[in-house]
Amino acid sequence: MDPGFLAPLIPIAAIIAFAVIKLAKLRASHSGSADVTARLEAVERSLQEVQQELIETQERLDFAERLLSQAREERRIGDQ
Repeated sequence: MDPGFLAPLIPIAAIIAFAVIKLAKLRASHSGSADVTARLEAVERSLQEVQQELIETQERLDFAERLLSQAREERRIGDQ
């Protein structure tokens, strides 16, 4: 399976997870449970960290793909 195929699905899943956490947090704040609210805030922070790591990983992947593409192009030009 091509890893590029899954790349667009990861941010979509993160966005959905973020929305679900926000909704759960709103629901918990209305119910008055401080423990649930604190736990949801911890999960939200963790998700934000994962999103940042995903952004950095995607940037590294893009950079590596550009380098590989450039190297292929240089080899192709050198073969002519």
